[in-house]
Amino acid sequence: MAPGAPGARDGAGHALTKGIDVDIAQYVTQDFGTLDDLFKMHAAERPSRTAAICGDRQISYAELNALVDRAAAALQREAVQAKDMVSICASSSLEYVALFVAILRAGATVAPLPPSATPEQLVTMLKDCGATHLFSDAVVSSHLAPVSSAIAARRVALGPDAKGEPFERWLEPEGATPRSTSIDPDQAFNIIYSSGTTGTPKGIIHSHRMRWSQIVGLLPIGYGPDAVAILATPLYSNTTLASLLPALAGGATCVLMPKFDARRYLELCERHRVTVAMLVPVQYRRILEEPGFDDVDLSSFQVKFSTSAPFPAELKREVLTRWPGGLIEIYSMTEGGVICLLFAHEHPDKLHTVGRWSSASDLKVIDDEGRVLAPGLAGEVVGRSAAMMDGYLNQPDKSAEAEWWSPEGLRYIRTGDIASVDEDGFVTLVGRKKDMIISGGFNIYPIDLEMALIGHPSIEEVAVIGKPSDRWGETPIAFVTLKEGANVDVETLRTYANDSLGKHQRISEVRIIDALPRSAIGKVLKRELQDRLVSESK
Repeated sequence: MAPGAPGARDGAGHALTKGIDVDIAQYVTQDFGTLDDLFKMHAAERPSRTAAICGDRQISYAELNALVDRAAAALQREAVQAKDMVSICASSSLEYVALFVAILRAGATVAPLPPSATPEQLVTMLKDCGATHLFSDAVVSSHLAPVSSAIAARRVALGPDAKGEPFERWLEPEGATPRSTSIDPDQAFNIIYSSGTTGTPKGIIHSHRMRWSQIVGLLPIGYGPDAVAILATPLYSNTTLASLLPALAGGATCVLMPKFDARRYLELCERHRVTVAMLVPVQYRRILEEPGFDDVDLSSFQVKFSTSAPFPAELKREVLTRWPGGLIEIYSMTEGGVICLLFAHEHPDKLHTVGRWSSASDLKVIDDEGRVLAPGLAGEVVGRSAAMMDGYLNQPDKSAEAEWWSPEGLRYIRTGDIASVDEDGFVTLVGRKKDMIISGGFNIYPIDLEMALIGHPSIEEVAVIGKPSDRWGETPIAFVTLKEGANVDVETLRTYANDSLGKHQRISEVRIIDALPRSAIGKVLKRELQDRLVSESK
């Protein structure tokens, strides 16, 4: 089951790599290279090109390269060596970008941490990766104050009122340069911690080789030297790194948003003539709902990406209708493996899918016993590509659980998603394996129930989970948010959905809430809804 799937290409129909220096163009054809090498090439070729903008501050490639040198030299001064871990926990800033590249230039591994995690989780992450340094801002420093004594890492302050030596004082003097380092392709590039709300966070290990494959795959479809990329999700997120890294490698300008706001986002896009964006679906929804959206000049856009969460077909259609430029949905995971691309502007009849897997990856659908299923049958998606994690840091058992090995002895990464593949090779997601509801012996996929409800004109968003039932084992319950000004009762909504569902699928209860719980990058946290039900039953 390996249909001819498209590889990386320009979603807008023309060569976005045009204008790259010949030496750089040749460099990216290598089997392996580094982000830092490409970054330094751009700093030398186009030193005055703006590298990053944040608020009313901006920095050129030459200036950013000099700052990276000073930070990398400071890390080496303090005995940071190859394979050491260095953590950043802060909101987006020019200093954050400089530190990310500097840690790599010093030969170490970046461990960006989520400020939204609890203080206890952050301490666990720092201990797990053995971070030598922690760079944090005032907000995070205040957040960590109750557990500060448990943090062994050297503290450096990003901005006033943050704990640690001030960043400007910590840096090496202007003109300082670090010792050159040799990078092993299999060395860890970064550790990204999973965003689970319970249990111990898992540190996902990405190698330099893996990141290189992602960078060269994305460079041709939006991240050339004349591109302007807006980054509206946190820099610790893999969603953001999937845009930041090729942007820096391609010599593009990065517009940073420390905090997402739809109105502000549109203002920045218009002011800076943004050409490429990476957004999660809920951000698309909020931007399109912003009053005056259609009056904003977005004609500079060449391509937009979406990833990290389910992207409703109707929302894709609205983006295509109202927002200039191509639209590409990327279906993958932080753990890597499968890579599916939907060029939505080229396949308007396939908006209910996540596209076809790229030519650089392989996808299989397996049953509960690990057997490969025939096309058209639904099962768990497993994927294999150059972009696969090495494993979870210090958790070999969890790493093994995330893998599936083919009869030929090839390693695949499990997604936990249930999907089927149609005759054209397009993948349709059915739901999450762990979210499946078993009611009266029947398997119920929440996405089917959510789609039945979302068609009601009063509903903005919906999430369906299973509620324990003495009679059925589990029974579906829907949490919905309403559109502004809508007035409808829950029984009307329940009847509306159940009229189009099978007898075993019927929703037992609908609850109207103000907002669905979400992670920092917009994923609906169904676990929090489950916890709400558990607390009510006590």
